[in-house]
This record gives sequence, C-alpha cells and structure tokens, in this order.
Amino acid sequence: MVQKAKILLVDDRPENLLALEAILSALDQTLVRASSGEEALKALLTDDFAVILLDVQMPGMDGFETAAHIKRRERTRDIPIIFLTAINHGPHHTFRGYAAGAVDYISKPFDPWVLRAKVSVFVELYMKNCQLREQAALLRLQLEGGGGKAVGAESKEPAGLLAELSARLAAVEEQAEALSKQLDDDSADAAAVATAAHLERKLTGLRRALDALEPGAGSASSVSSQN
Repeated sequence: MVQKAKILLVDDRPENLLALEAILSALDQTLVRASSGEEALKALLTDDFAVILLDVQMPGMDGFETAAHIKRRERTRDIPIIFLTAINHGPHHTFRGYAAGAVDYISKPFDPWVLRAKVSVFVELYMKNCQLREQAALLRLQLEGGGGKAVGAESKEPAGLLAELSARLAAVEEQAEALSKQLDDDSADAAAVATAAHLERKLTGLRRALDALEPGAGSASSVSSQN
C-alpha cells in the first residue's frame, strides 16, 4: 500500500482549519492540524510533510516567524510553504512572504479548486521523491550486502535486482515526465516547476548509476578509456 502524504495546516482559528480540511479532504491524504506556530514546529520535529499551509496572522509567533524557524532547520528547510492571509498590504507584504521562504502567497477568500490543485502538485512531487529514496535505499542495501554471497548467487541475484530496480525506476521516470508536462501545460508556479526539475535530475543520476552497474558496463568503460 502507498503511504499517504502528510499536509500540515497551521491556523489559530478552528473554523479556518475546518474549512481547509473540507477543501483538501478530496486529496485523500493525512491532514495534520496546528493552532499556532509553536505547535507547528513541534509537529515538524517528528513527522515529514509534503507541504505546509501557514496562516500569516497569528497571535504570538506569526506566520513569517514560523516560516523563518522552519527554513533554518535542516530537516524541514525544503518543505514547501503556502502562506494564507486574510489581509493584503500590497507588494511589500507579499514580497515579505516570498522572502520568508514561501512557494506561494494566497489571499483569503481563495478559490478552493485553485488551492486544492496547488497542494496536489506538491503532494505528487513529495510522493515521487519518496519513491526515489526507496529505490536508492534498496540499491544501497543490495550493494552493501553483496560481498558475502557465494559466487553463483552473486552473479545471478544482483542481475535480477538490477532489472527490477530498472523497471521500477522507469515507472517513476514516466510519472515524473507526465507531471512535468502537466506543470508546463498549467503554467504552474515557478517553485513547483523548479522542484519537478530537481526531481528529474535526481532520477537521471540514479538511472546513470544503475546503467553503470549493468554487467559489462565496467569492462566497456575500461576498454573505452584504454582506447
């Protein structure tokens, strides 16, 4: 079963949290509430999140300060943040949101369909990154454990595993390519496009690593280097 992504909803008003849950429930992901910046930071200590929806105007630690703490932590600095605000103080206020590390800045009242679509993009990117990490971990475990096997098993099992990894990677590559095309077609946010491009670069690196492990790849490169 595919593990659901977690989405962090941060707002000091319970009615706003209820509204966000109603909008995002159709995505069928795990929605986690936080009623303050401090509560959000505590949740981020133990759980991984695909995206954070962060209210700007909160008593105590506001959204800007909360985002600054999130971006200072190595564990959480790469989590996309979408700011939600009920006020609009003009370009300077919006710039402050992007400067704090937000990938988007949405004024209330917002279009539920637009918000759901934006969040779904980051959930998809998160899922692809999780699949990529799983493939890399599986390959690393196999390579680390291959040294103690008998010669007969060593020549057979890694080859089968490489074929399986290659097939799984191909499926992820296909999904990533489709997602990139969707982002291009929808004129998505620059941050989402950049994240998708980063994912594709990671996939390309993993594909090269797998190709280098194919039987005969080492000898072929050796021959070419000698020539």
